Formats: sequence, C-alpha cells, structure tokens
Amino acid sequence: MKKSKNYVGIDISKLTFDVAICNSESKYKYFKFANNHEGFILFSELLNASESICIMEASGPYYLKLATFLSESGIGVCVVNPLIVRRFSQMRMSRAKTDRKDAMLIAEYGKTERPNLWQPEADYVLELKQMQAYLEQLNKNRTGYIVQREAFNQNPIKSKTLEKSINSVLETIEQEIKQIEKRMELIIKTHHQEMFNQLKSIPGMGAKTSLFLIVISGGFSKFKNHKQLASYVGISPRIFESGTSVKGRSKICKMGMSKIRAMLYVCAWSAKKCNKTCKELYDRLVEKGKSKKLALIAVVNKLLKQAFAIATKKEYYSVKIN
Repeated sequence: MKKSKNYVGIDISKLTFDVAICNSESKYKYFKFANNHEGFILFSELLNASESICIMEASGPYYLKLATFLSESGIGVCVVNPLIVRRFSQMRMSRAKTDRKDAMLIAEYGKTERPNLWQPEADYVLELKQMQAYLEQLNKNRTGYIVQREAFNQNPIKSKTLEKSINSVLETIEQEIKQIEKRMELIIKTHHQEMFNQLKSIPGMGAKTSLFLIVISGGFSKFKNHKQLASYVGISPRIFESGTSVKGRSKICKMGMSKIRAMLYVCAWSAKKCNKTCKELYDRLVEKGKSKKLALIAVVNKLLKQAFAIATKKEYYSVKIN
C-alpha cells in the first residue's frame, strides 16, 4: 500500500528557519534550526526522505541553499510564491502571525494544494538571475544619480567638483550595465540562440526585451500559458466586481517586474505601428472609445501571447501567430 506523503512546512529567514511537522494524529511539532549547513543536516535527520515533502516560500535568496540541500538529499521540495500562501491564509481567515504559525500554514497549503516539486536550476540560469537582480539595482542607482544631478542643476550655485563626481559615477554605472547586458546576451545565445532569434522576429520586439523574457521565464518553461506569464510580469487585468453593488474599472495588476514591463511598453509603441495583429487590435480598441493607455496594455498582452506561442512552438513569427 502506497504511503501518503507527509507535508512539512518551513518558514525561512536569513539566520534561522522554523519547521512544522505533522504527526500521525494530525498534530504539529515545531522545530527551529540555524539557516546553515549544520542546521540542514539536523533537520534532514528528522525526515523520512521517501515520505516527506518540504514546502517553503521563495523568500528572497534565503531559501535556495536549503532547497538545494534537501533536493540533493533525495527529499521532495516545493518552492511556492509567498503571495499565493498569503491568499491561502486570507481564505482561511488566519490572523496569527508567528514563525510557528507561518510554518504550519505553509504545511497546510502543501497538503491542500499539492504544488509541483521544485528542481534545482542549471548554473547558467542562476547566473542569469543574479545578473538580472544586479542589473535592476544598477538601473535604480543610475536613476537616483540622474535625479540628484538634476536637483543640483536647479541650484544657482553649483559645485563643479560634485558635478564632475556625479558624472563620473554615472559613466561607471553605464559601462557596468553594458558589460552585464553583453554577458547576459552571450549566455542566452549559448543556450537559447534559436529561441532568441525567433523572439526577435516578432515585429516590435527588440533584442533586449527578448533576452529578458527568456531570463524571467526560464526559457519559457516556467509557465503553462501566456496568461501566467502576463501575471508574472504584472500586466494581467484585475477587475473589481461583485454582484450589482460593487463595480470598478479594470486595472492591471502591477505585482510583477517593473523593468521588463517598461521594456514591453516601449515595444508596444513600436508594435502598434509595425505588427499587423497588434496594430489592428490597438486601432479597434481606440475606435471603440477605449483609452490609448488601455489599448497599449492590450498590445503588450498580445506581444506576450505571440512570444509565448513562438517560443513554445519553436518557430519564427508569422501573421498566423496571434
């Protein structure tokens, strides 16, 4: 007789992780371990590898070492989006907020939803993700220095030394951004050359946007359809409507990545002119009285749909792909 899996909830932080293990009487036992190799070993000794599945949230970089250790030890691991667990908590009207309660809630989510097992990503994928995070920080720093420079320029008394210093820092950041983007493109071309070329064949889709779509989607392997990709990027429509008493305008859900979203908007401006399907969609919505902003968001969604179809079908753009 096949034994049922024992779902173990893990609430992880920078220095420690709390564990909730359910016993045969459906009662939880709680443990706390150091978030290091010694703590991983002590934790794994409590588990039956063939019967246990550990559930943890993708909490920044803190989960990765433990998830990798457990996976390499033959213990099932599921890494879930913290937002999904939060929604699960709200549905159960759970208000308590402690590390123990969080670990138990994560275990309950695992038992109820049975998420897919996590697999360690290839080294080049991890490198791309690290570069992407670093690039986002560089762009934030660049924006901050540009704003600072503009503020200084409004001052009637300017410090030439300070102005020179800011320009020097900005130049260094620009060079670093170019080097990182060049390295990312080289990695993508090494592992996803054909997909990269296919995405670039979409009218309006630039090389940089194609590159970042491959990075964030794991080569379009992380999502089952274009709607999941759109939700991840942060452009899926969110409609507030309940019965007849509460009605609201559709809004896009911006819980996603601001950089790739901004890049897609730029692509959409081009696509509404040179991409036949996108142009027809944009013109049709504007003619119906929709705002140009909403029509542009629709074009972004259309571009993602085209990109997903091209990447999964492994073919170049044609008008049939819409």
